[in-house]
Amino acid sequence: MKSEFIIQPSLLDFDKPIADIEDIRKFNPQRHEMEQLTAILHEDLGSHSCAAYKQITDKEFWVRGHMPGMPLMPGVMMLEAVAQLSSYYTQKHDLLGAAMVGFGGVDEVRFRGVVVPGDRLILMVRLDKTRRGRMIVASFQGVVGENLVLEGCLRGIPIPIEAVTGQLAGGSNAASTK
Repeated sequence: MKSEFIIQPSLLDFDKPIADIEDIRKFNPQRHEMEQLTAILHEDLGSHSCAAYKQITDKEFWVRGHMPGMPLMPGVMMLEAVAQLSSYYTQKHDLLGAAMVGFGGVDEVRFRGVVVPGDRLILMVRLDKTRRGRMIVASFQGVVGENLVLEGCLRGIPIPIEAVTGQLAGGSNAASTK
Protein backbone atom coordinates (compact mmCIF):
# COMPACT_ATOMS: atom_id res chain seq x y z
CA MET A 1 0.00 0.00 0.00
CA LYS A 2 1.47 3.34 -1.03
CA SER A 3 1.38 6.05 1.63
CA GLU A 4 0.10 9.50 0.78
CA PHE A 5 2.70 12.20 1.17
CA ILE A 6 2.44 14.54 4.16
CA ILE A 7 3.29 17.33 1.70
CA GLN A 8 3.35 16.84 -2.06
CA PRO A 9 7.05 17.00 -3.08
CA SER A 10 6.07 18.76 -6.34
CA LEU A 11 4.89 21.76 -4.24
CA LEU A 12 8.36 22.31 -2.73
CA ASP A 13 10.54 25.04 -4.25
CA PHE A 14 14.21 24.23 -3.74
CA ASP A 15 15.20 27.58 -5.26
CA LYS A 16 13.32 29.52 -2.56
CA PRO A 17 13.94 27.92 0.84
CA ILE A 18 12.29 29.64 3.78
CA ALA A 19 15.25 28.95 6.07
CA ASP A 20 18.91 28.20 5.32
CA ILE A 21 21.51 26.57 7.55
CA GLU A 22 22.09 29.80 9.52
CA ASP A 23 18.36 30.07 10.26
CA ILE A 24 18.24 26.39 11.27
CA ARG A 25 21.16 26.94 13.69
CA LYS A 26 19.07 29.51 15.59
CA PHE A 27 16.83 26.66 16.76
CA ASN A 28 18.93 23.48 16.53
CA PRO A 29 22.13 22.90 18.53
CA GLN A 30 23.76 20.36 16.17
CA ARG A 31 26.92 21.49 14.40
CA HIS A 32 29.54 20.20 11.98
CA GLU A 33 29.02 16.63 10.78
CA MET A 34 25.88 16.26 12.92
CA GLU A 35 23.95 18.93 10.99
CA GLN A 36 21.52 16.89 8.89
CA LEU A 37 19.41 19.61 7.26
CA THR A 38 20.38 21.73 4.27
CA ALA A 39 17.32 24.02 4.17
CA ILE A 40 13.69 24.33 5.28
CA LEU A 41 11.29 24.45 2.35
CA HIS A 42 7.77 24.60 3.78
CA GLU A 43 5.85 25.26 6.99
CA ASP A 44 2.11 25.09 7.57
CA LEU A 45 0.97 26.17 11.03
CA GLY A 46 -2.58 25.02 10.31
CA SER A 47 -1.62 21.39 9.82
CA HIS A 48 1.61 21.61 11.90
CA SER A 49 3.56 20.24 8.97
CA CYS A 50 6.92 21.17 7.56
CA ALA A 51 9.41 20.00 4.96
CA ALA A 52 13.16 20.30 4.51
CA TYR A 53 15.90 18.61 2.59
CA LYS A 54 19.37 17.23 3.12
CA GLN A 55 21.64 17.23 0.08
CA ILE A 56 23.66 14.04 0.38
CA THR A 57 27.28 14.47 -0.76
CA ASP A 58 30.26 12.18 -0.97
CA LYS A 59 31.78 14.22 1.91
CA GLU A 60 29.34 12.86 4.55
CA PHE A 61 31.25 11.37 7.50
CA TRP A 62 29.63 7.95 7.03
CA VAL A 63 30.43 7.51 3.31
CA ARG A 64 33.85 5.91 3.81
CA GLY A 65 32.67 3.20 6.18
CA HIS A 66 28.96 2.57 5.49
CA MET A 67 29.56 0.62 3.26
CA PRO A 68 32.98 0.66 1.54
CA GLY A 69 32.37 0.74 -2.20
CA MET A 70 28.60 1.09 -1.71
CA PRO A 71 27.89 4.17 0.45
CA LEU A 72 24.38 3.94 1.92
CA MET A 73 23.06 6.60 4.28
CA PRO A 74 22.58 4.86 7.63
CA GLY A 75 18.97 4.60 8.75
CA VAL A 76 19.90 6.16 12.07
CA MET A 77 21.16 9.25 10.20
CA MET A 78 17.87 9.48 8.31
CA LEU A 79 16.10 9.37 11.68
CA GLU A 80 18.44 12.05 13.02
CA ALA A 81 17.54 14.29 10.07
CA VAL A 82 13.82 13.81 10.79
CA ALA A 83 14.42 14.53 14.48
CA GLN A 84 16.23 17.74 13.59
CA LEU A 85 13.36 18.87 11.37
CA SER A 86 10.86 18.10 14.14
CA SER A 87 13.02 19.94 16.66
CA TYR A 88 13.41 22.96 14.38
CA TYR A 89 9.66 23.33 13.89
CA THR A 90 8.86 22.68 17.56
CA GLN A 91 11.46 25.15 18.83
CA LYS A 92 10.70 27.84 16.26
CA HIS A 93 7.05 27.86 17.29
CA ASP A 94 7.73 27.13 21.00
CA LEU A 95 5.33 24.20 21.01
CA LEU A 96 6.99 22.18 23.77
CA GLY A 97 8.10 25.03 26.04
CA ALA A 98 11.55 23.50 26.45
CA ALA A 99 15.05 24.86 25.92
CA MET A 100 15.94 21.75 23.88
CA VAL A 101 14.05 18.87 22.29
CA GLY A 102 15.53 15.37 22.27
CA PHE A 103 14.66 11.93 20.95
CA GLY A 104 11.91 10.27 22.94
CA GLY A 105 11.52 7.30 20.60
CA VAL A 106 10.43 6.12 17.21
CA ASP A 107 7.59 3.79 16.27
CA GLU A 108 6.46 1.99 13.14
CA VAL A 109 9.63 2.96 11.26
CA ARG A 110 9.97 1.51 7.77
CA PHE A 111 12.91 1.94 5.44
CA ARG A 112 11.58 1.57 1.91
CA GLY A 113 14.58 2.56 -0.18
CA VAL A 114 18.21 3.59 -0.07
CA VAL A 115 19.77 7.04 0.07
CA VAL A 116 23.19 7.53 -1.53
CA PRO A 117 25.56 10.43 -2.27
CA GLY A 118 24.07 12.66 -4.95
CA ASP A 119 20.53 12.19 -3.63
CA ARG A 120 18.38 14.98 -2.24
CA LEU A 121 16.57 13.54 0.77
CA ILE A 122 13.29 15.39 1.27
CA LEU A 123 12.02 15.19 4.84
CA MET A 124 8.43 15.83 5.85
CA VAL A 125 6.97 15.98 9.34
CA ARG A 126 3.46 16.50 10.68
CA LEU A 127 2.98 17.06 14.40
CA ASP A 128 0.04 14.89 15.43
CA LYS A 129 0.14 15.59 19.16
CA THR A 130 1.79 18.21 21.33
CA ARG A 131 1.76 18.07 25.12
CA ARG A 132 3.53 21.22 26.26
CA GLY A 133 6.32 20.44 28.67
CA ARG A 134 5.95 16.69 28.03
CA MET A 135 6.15 15.40 24.46
CA ILE A 136 5.52 15.86 20.78
CA VAL A 137 4.40 13.05 18.50
CA ALA A 138 5.05 13.45 14.78
CA SER A 139 4.44 11.41 11.65
CA PHE A 140 7.34 11.60 9.23
CA GLN A 141 8.42 10.64 5.74
CA GLY A 142 11.61 10.74 3.72
CA VAL A 143 11.47 10.94 -0.06
CA VAL A 144 14.06 10.78 -2.83
CA GLY A 145 12.63 11.99 -6.12
CA GLU A 146 9.07 10.65 -6.01
CA ASN A 147 10.00 7.55 -4.00
CA LEU A 148 9.17 7.09 -0.35
CA VAL A 149 12.33 5.82 1.37
CA LEU A 150 11.43 6.29 5.04
CA GLU A 151 8.32 6.66 7.20
CA GLY A 152 7.25 6.33 10.79
CA CYS A 153 6.36 8.15 13.99
CA LEU A 154 8.76 10.12 16.18
CA ARG A 155 8.44 11.25 19.78
CA GLY A 156 10.30 14.30 21.03
CA ILE A 157 10.83 15.13 24.69
CA PRO A 158 12.27 18.09 26.61
CA ILE A 159 15.96 17.71 27.42
CA PRO A 160 16.74 18.78 31.01
CA ILE A 161 19.72 20.96 30.07
CA GLU A 162 20.61 21.90 33.65
CA ALA A 163 20.70 18.27 34.77
CA VAL A 164 22.83 17.25 31.79
CA THR A 165 25.31 20.10 32.19
CA GLY A 166 25.49 19.37 35.91
CA GLN A 167 26.16 15.71 35.22
CA LEU A 168 28.89 16.62 32.72
CA ALA A 169 30.48 19.11 35.11
CA GLY A 170 30.46 16.58 37.93
CA GLY A 171 31.92 13.81 35.77
CA SER A 172 29.05 11.55 36.79
CA ASN A 173 28.44 9.19 33.92
CA ALA A 174 28.66 5.50 33.13
CA ALA A 175 32.27 5.72 31.94
CA SER A 176 33.49 7.35 35.15
CA THR A 177 31.84 4.80 37.44
CA LYS A 178 33.98 1.87 36.29
